[in-house]
Amino acid sequence: MANKVRASHILVETEQEANDLKAKITSPEDFAAMASEHSLCPSGVNGGDLGFFGRGMMVKPFEDAAFALETGKVSDPVQTQFGWHLILVTDKA
Repeated sequence: MANKVRASHILVETEQEANDLKAKITSPEDFAAMASEHSLCPSGVNGGDLGFFGRGMMVKPFEDAAFALETGKVSDPVQTQFGWHLILVTDKA
């Protein structure tokens, strides 16, 4: 079981927006481009990369989704108090 994950995310205002973006993503490169173009989070300029993080460092719904994902897979939309996220796990440690 991973102690840390490296993830990227796209933060948008609505679940519909997140679903629409997910439908357009076919590769990690697409994910980074979509994050740069659409994410409301400052990490968007880095393709949504949040670096490595451990448990307890992110809000629970985001953390639970990130740790449950397989590397290279994009999550379904995840709602937090910040909005709706698409999450891509790029590495586990």
